[in-house]
Amino acid sequence: MNTNSSGIAETQGAVSPAASARGGASAWLRQGLDLFLREDQRRAPADELNRYRTVAFGALSQWVMSVLFLGSVLSRPNQAVLQAVAIGCVGAYALTLVLLRKGSSPRPAGLLLCSTLCWAYITAGMHMGNRMAAAHVASTLIPLLAFFVLGSRGGLAFTLLMALYALVLQPLALVGFNLSDPAFANGLTLSSNLFAALCIVGVWGLNYLYIRARDNAQRALERTLKELRDNERKLHSLVESTDDIVCSLDKEGRLLTSNAAHRRWYSLIFGHAALLGEPLAQTRFQERHPEFAQNFARALSGERVLSEFIYPMGDSSAALEFSLTPMLDEQGQAAGVTIFGRDMTARRQAEARLVELHRSLLEASRKAGMAEIATGVLHNVGNTLNSVNVSATLVAEHLRGSRVQGLVRATELIHEHGEDLGTFLTRDERGRLLPEYLLSVSRQIAEEQATMLAEIRSLTKNVDHIKSVVQMQQEHARFGGMVEQVSLPELLDDALRLHSTSFEQLGIQVRREYATVPPLHVDRHKLLQILVNLLSNARHSLLESQRANKQLTLRISALPQERLRLEVSDNGTGIAPENLPRLFSQGFTTKKSGHGFGLHASALAASEMKGSLTCTSAGLGHGATFIIDLPLNPEQARG
Repeated sequence: MNTNSSGIAETQGAVSPAASARGGASAWLRQGLDLFLREDQRRAPADELNRYRTVAFGALSQWVMSVLFLGSVLSRPNQAVLQAVAIGCVGAYALTLVLLRKGSSPRPAGLLLCSTLCWAYITAGMHMGNRMAAAHVASTLIPLLAFFVLGSRGGLAFTLLMALYALVLQPLALVGFNLSDPAFANGLTLSSNLFAALCIVGVWGLNYLYIRARDNAQRALERTLKELRDNERKLHSLVESTDDIVCSLDKEGRLLTSNAAHRRWYSLIFGHAALLGEPLAQTRFQERHPEFAQNFARALSGERVLSEFIYPMGDSSAALEFSLTPMLDEQGQAAGVTIFGRDMTARRQAEARLVELHRSLLEASRKAGMAEIATGVLHNVGNTLNSVNVSATLVAEHLRGSRVQGLVRATELIHEHGEDLGTFLTRDERGRLLPEYLLSVSRQIAEEQATMLAEIRSLTKNVDHIKSVVQMQQEHARFGGMVEQVSLPELLDDALRLHSTSFEQLGIQVRREYATVPPLHVDRHKLLQILVNLLSNARHSLLESQRANKQLTLRISALPQERLRLEVSDNGTGIAPENLPRLFSQGFTTKKSGHGFGLHASALAASEMKGSLTCTSAGLGHGATFIIDLPLNPEQARG
């Protein structure tokens, strides 16, 4: 910085002697003219100050010329008119200087200056009788001075007066205002006076066009500057008010701009302030960011560089994301680098909480699915246990009412009369009844045996059903979380068996429309969880509908691009159109005892298997269809 500053100073100081002399002479002239002005006049705006100085220079120079002219005509006794003109000019120009200093505007003094010049020029020209006086260069300088000092209207008045002099007054003065004589002696005089008048008017016109163009350009420039200042102020306010880090560097890495957020973070992280004009990468910055030089070079080459860093902040930390963007000049070349930074701490913390929430959600989803399956298992086992209980009760009642004890007493009675059994059976009243009693008891025992065997078979069948339900659940639980080859029809039938008893009791007719499809690779537990949940929802919907013909339709079909579709359709209560978009949202449910988690968890599980779970319904009372789309191979779908 010091080297560059000194170099600039040396360059600025290396000015040529001629330029220095011109600057000194111009400054000396301005200082001299300002002696005729008041202090407040010297502080006037630039345009107004230039008019003050122009009037002062014109009056002073013409006063000197008038004094010299007066000295030259005083020795000529026959030049009384010119002497009077010279004396009048000396007084008028002196009065102009006084009026200029006393007035609040340069216009009165300028009007007196231009009027004196015009009067002296016209009077001297008419007196001397010079035919070419109207074509003198002074005839154009007077309107030019009037235009600059008095403005376009004042300049127009003097322009018309000088044109009138060239075309009328000067020619008439040459013939003594004798209208019978030709005003123009020859064509040369006529053409010269006419050309002089045109030049006088042309000078005013050119000045008028120039001033209008300059004023328009000035107004356009002022508007542009105003818009630029407004935009700069808005941009500065925007950059300063944002919480994001904004700064820019030149090609050497020196800091050009820096907003409040950048200054605050830089001081907080590195322990000192970032100074404009100094390199951004100070010692501590380089130690913390050795990769900055490479990233800065990449940004200068036109590449947008993104990076993120974690900064320790006491007991916590801050995550900042930065982007380095090339700053281009008018030729499209990189003139520097703009750095934008954003505090990502809250976002990263939210993402971490979201990941933890998602993990918890998956765990809760799995537990909810297990609970759904366990509920189905317990429901079916409970229904089967009712039949087991009935069979066991019947067997117990038959055993309690059995005639076996009578048979025991009969055999004991035969044993007591073993020595005289023949006499006992033929002569004793009880003995003669014993054979018939034994025959009756034997028949009853045979009937009891048949009845109990039937109940035992029913009991065995129900126990086997309970065993198969539990075994199926254990098999599915054993493979939970593993991707394996699964037959979709078999898995769907397994899910149906978990609800078979309740479907039979409710009179739900199940229709199977299974197309021939290949096996798919899927997490058996997750898919079974979805199916059990959908079948349970369908059962509730059909139960609430109070329909006589409750129907549940299961469809399996093949889709293009190696995908399978499974549909669970019922003619139950249906779903309102306004509820369809929120159906899979967490916590949304239309059941009085529902928790609003089953469908949400099922949708998440379907997504994890690279599939989807959707629903269609024609409205309330028209049932609903839940659709599961799955890829045959999730690994290929993931690729």
